[in-house]
Amino acid sequence: MQKLMGSGELLDANGHLVERGWAAAEVRRYDRAAIGAPHDDPAIKEWDYYAILSPDFGLALTVADNGHMGFLGVSWMDFQARSFVNGGVGLPAPHGAMALPPSADAGDIVHEHPKMQIAFRIEPGGRRLTIYAPGFDKGAGLSGEIWLDQPPMDRMVIATPFAEQPTAFYYNQKINCMPARGHIVYAGKRYAFEPSSAFAVLDWGRGVWTFDNTWYWGSASGLVDGKPFGFNIGYGFGDTSAASENILFFDGKAHKLTELKFHLPDGPHDSGPWRFTSTDGRFEMTFEPIVDRHADFAMGAISSRQHQVFGRFSGVAVLDDGTRLEIRDLIGFAEEVENHW
Repeated sequence: MQKLMGSGELLDANGHLVERGWAAAEVRRYDRAAIGAPHDDPAIKEWDYYAILSPDFGLALTVADNGHMGFLGVSWMDFQARSFVNGGVGLPAPHGAMALPPSADAGDIVHEHPKMQIAFRIEPGGRRLTIYAPGFDKGAGLSGEIWLDQPPMDRMVIATPFAEQPTAFYYNQKINCMPARGHIVYAGKRYAFEPSSAFAVLDWGRGVWTFDNTWYWGSASGLVDGKPFGFNIGYGFGDTSAASENILFFDGKAHKLTELKFHLPDGPHDSGPWRFTSTDGRFEMTFEPIVDRHADFAMGAISSRQHQVFGRFSGVAVLDDGTRLEIRDLIGFAEEVENHW
């Protein structure tokens, strides 16, 4: 079952989802004040995450209010050197004070910290991302500005409940296939992103989470047969009986998928190829890892174990009308993340 959501408020007067399912646009209105939990409940999680990838290097930017801790993050991936550097600033118990917007389509995010300045601004035709992190990588420094074109196109929007807790939910949007232009200066070297080869995805998440979760997520964007192509795949938390988050994008249109499975290597996350299989044969891929951007955090009972593996996807994707697309070496990522939060 892949239930399409209608428009309206996301939550009812009791803080429960009005409707579960998916859509190709932001049809439901999120309001933090309508959540059925205290405003300072650490289970309330809000974030905006961008991954901007080219064939040779990539940038990830995060602004997150995870209740017990806020986070401003930047990661740099060098695919030729098969290396990565993580950097970030923790903010104590923001509980909504970071003022993340209730919509993915309106509202700027601007944070200035002595160690990092980061901004996500929505402008006509796209998004402007700026980062200034002079202390990144032990003082090597990272800064720059990236412009993301956002032409009219479908996206993945999903409202997922958690069966064990009526007021828990995840409202998520993934906007793939945004061409990127701009530059990053890292350790004194300038890296240019060109819209013919560099594409971004936005992961926009708002919700109330249960404490113990492990999720699997994969994403890629690029050009196939000269047209924008991308996908979002994943599972591992919540009640997805109304809809999965698995979806293809081709030339601006969404093509909904049902269930699929991640097959990880037996050893470390980057020790061998990953495989992806689907129940209907519409998504059959292999994934060759390049670098495992891993991170571990623990503070008392709170912990996170993250393995976001960047690499190249190859295989077959089938559109709604049966058209088979041959995918070869499409840069993207697949991850396994375990949170106790």
